[in-house]
Amino acid sequence: MVTALIAAVALLLGIAGGYVIRQTVVGRQANSVEQKIKNWMEEAESRSKGIVLDAKERAAKLLEEVKVEEKSRKVQLDKLEERILKKEETLEKQHADVAAQKMNLEEEARRVAGVQAETEAMKSKILTELEKVANLSVEDAKKQVLQKVTEGHRGELAVALNKLETERREEIEKKSMEIITTAIQRYARSHVADVTTSSFQLPNEEIKGKIIGREGRNIKTLERLTGVEIVVDETPDTILLSSYDPLRRETARMALEKLLKDGRIQPAKIEEKVTEAQSELNRRMMEIGENAAMEVGVVGLPKEIIQLLGRLYFRTSFGQNVLVHSIEMAHISAMIAAELGANVEIAKKGALLHDIGKAIDHEVQGTHVELGRKILQKYGIDEEVVKAMQSHHDEYPYSTPESYIVTAADILSAARPGARRGTVENYIKRLGDLEKIATSFDGVKNAYALSAGREIRVFVIPEKIDDFGALQMARNIANKIQTDMKYPGEIKVNVIREMRAVEVAR
Repeated sequence: MVTALIAAVALLLGIAGGYVIRQTVVGRQANSVEQKIKNWMEEAESRSKGIVLDAKERAAKLLEEVKVEEKSRKVQLDKLEERILKKEETLEKQHADVAAQKMNLEEEARRVAGVQAETEAMKSKILTELEKVANLSVEDAKKQVLQKVTEGHRGELAVALNKLETERREEIEKKSMEIITTAIQRYARSHVADVTTSSFQLPNEEIKGKIIGREGRNIKTLERLTGVEIVVDETPDTILLSSYDPLRRETARMALEKLLKDGRIQPAKIEEKVTEAQSELNRRMMEIGENAAMEVGVVGLPKEIIQLLGRLYFRTSFGQNVLVHSIEMAHISAMIAAELGANVEIAKKGALLHDIGKAIDHEVQGTHVELGRKILQKYGIDEEVVKAMQSHHDEYPYSTPESYIVTAADILSAARPGARRGTVENYIKRLGDLEKIATSFDGVKNAYALSAGREIRVFVIPEKIDDFGALQMARNIANKIQTDMKYPGEIKVNVIREMRAVEVAR
């Protein structure tokens, strides 16, 4: 019992002691927080006073700067106002001077007008008095004076008139020379003579073997289909395409490009690619013709004429590209016609189409002028254009001013240094004549002059010509060449009769 009582008293004492201790700790903590808050407030108050003082100093500084700037601007405005006032005074003074000068000029003009009136009156009075004294009017007096001068100086007048006529002729010739030289200078195109060979680049040397083929069958097929001699020499990665006809060389080049892209080089594939190349070349000639017409500003030409224009790109005349020559003539004709006041469009069209007959002259009999006239008339080209182009070789009379202009432009274009080479033209003509002789025989399918005219390959129709007939034809062609042509060295006639038997297994 006593133990329990002691334990209870001890518990109560412990509780009381803990409470007292706790109250003491809490009091101390409260005092510490209050002290901190007080310190913070004092610190904040001190900082706010510092900020206020700093703001007041900045405001005072800004006010001082504003006052200084305002004073400076006021000084500038005062100076500007003073300058404006001075200018106004100057302008008012000038205005007054101008008004005074105007008044003086008006007064002077009135005085001059009065003097002129007095002079005219005096002149009229003097003329009247002279007419009364001389009993002759002014017009009659002029006629008598002119008559006496003419009679007394007739010889001198004749010499003067002759001199004027001579000077006028010289001036006209000088002016025409200026027009021609100006036209040539305004259109200056470079001239590069076409050659008879083209080089074709190969990706590697192994391709040469594929192009030749087994026993040369590929290269023979390609030469037969294109009419081009293919020269495979030791030049690395290059073969030569030899033919006097640029159209054939271009066909062979395009066919070779297609074969290399395809990768399969064999006779059947060669025939396919040559046909594709010919079709693509026809489309390209149309584009070339359209570009040529666009370059010279000629519109409204039929498609057939455009196609023939593009074909002229692959023709040469004395080594000069016919289409380039025609475009150059069109530009020169247009400039000359503009200077002389002639019809520019007619002159331009006549010049561009003057050699259109050369596009087919190797296929049809007749001169290129006559063929050109027929082509233009067939497709409804204006008759004035036909008249302008038909006289450039003096085959037809000059009937319009534009015909003279086209002829002059033709001579100017052909006479440029380096524009033409006669030896090349003669060489090409000889090759063309050689092929014509061969194709004149019945049963000939194609004929190609190769090796600079030293060989001609003639392909015959096997159904019409047998082996014996091929031998006889080679002899006949050689005899006709000897009779009709003049040539250096000798010409090898090679008649080829190829027979194919084709059957399809189903």
